[in-house]
Amino acid sequence: MSGGPLGPLTGQLRYLVLGGTAWLGGAVAARALAEGHDVTCLARGESGDVPPGTTFVRGDRWEADGYDGVADQDWDVVVDVSREPEQVRSALAALAPRTRHWVYVSTISVYAEHSEPGADESAALLPAWTGTGSAPASAYGQAKVSCETACRDHLADERLTVARAGLIVGYGDPSDRFGYWPSRFALGTADNRVLVPPLDSPVQFVDVRDLAAWLVDAGAHRTAGVFDATGPRRCFADVASACASAAATSPALVDPGEPWLLAQGVAPWAGPDSLPLWVPSEGAGQNARSARSVQAAGLTTRPLSETVEDALRWETQLGLARERRAGLSPARESELIAAHVGA
Repeated sequence: MSGGPLGPLTGQLRYLVLGGTAWLGGAVAARALAEGHDVTCLARGESGDVPPGTTFVRGDRWEADGYDGVADQDWDVVVDVSREPEQVRSALAALAPRTRHWVYVSTISVYAEHSEPGADESAALLPAWTGTGSAPASAYGQAKVSCETACRDHLADERLTVARAGLIVGYGDPSDRFGYWPSRFALGTADNRVLVPPLDSPVQFVDVRDLAAWLVDAGAHRTAGVFDATGPRRCFADVASACASAAATSPALVDPGEPWLLAQGVAPWAGPDSLPLWVPSEGAGQNARSARSVQAAGLTTRPLSETVEDALRWETQLGLARERRAGLSPARESELIAAHVGA
């Protein structure tokens, strides 16, 4: 299923966001509204409210009648962020015949391995998940591969944008992965020391507002293709510097090195007892993808300082000293610093 490139859509467009009550979907809906488009959000309404100004249609995508409120209308752009293959297939069956362009948000977790820095969209993928019902979290990447396959099965190439998003960060981030760092710098400690991953380790992410803007534009311009939708490659030292600046602090950074951290059982990336954002060297390609294609297709990213300031503003609203889903507890961090400095 292929054809030549299609021209951009013009005028006030009709966007349908499948979701819109959670983080990224809401940011997409808000951006499309800001650009003057007519925006409808289809969701169960259990994750929050849609942005003011959108039309909310209640629908459960697991139910046979889940799309009844929107399936009898024509749409210029549909944006789908689901990780569930059955939901993606049912949406395509109900809506693709009456939609001009489809934007599917996938993930860089679809790739089979992450050892090669600079890898691009041509890299090998995981096998598609073939189960039924809701895919388990452990099959996240495989389920997204299945979702991508469903999109290609239903849509001609020129009608489909697949955005393989990297780590999404910024205001509203529910994961605690990025937000741990500006919070940590803002909290400070009595001895003014912060435990950090290797300062030269690669980090890569995309601000939610930048990604949302590009997804809206990709639909309007019918930017067909597959894109690793992530930001520029940086090193952790850049993030540390921006966090110190945003928090107006200047702690001493304790960098014990990767082997020592792993030997102490410090987890990478996310979760309890972790140093978030850090990926050990064997998988460093996860934080160092090419991103040339998406940059050529118009993704622009704001300065790191703005993203950090937004993240700190969000973390401050939630409470800097709260229990977190990712990162080290103060007691564990102090214990590790003492063990390293005293070694």
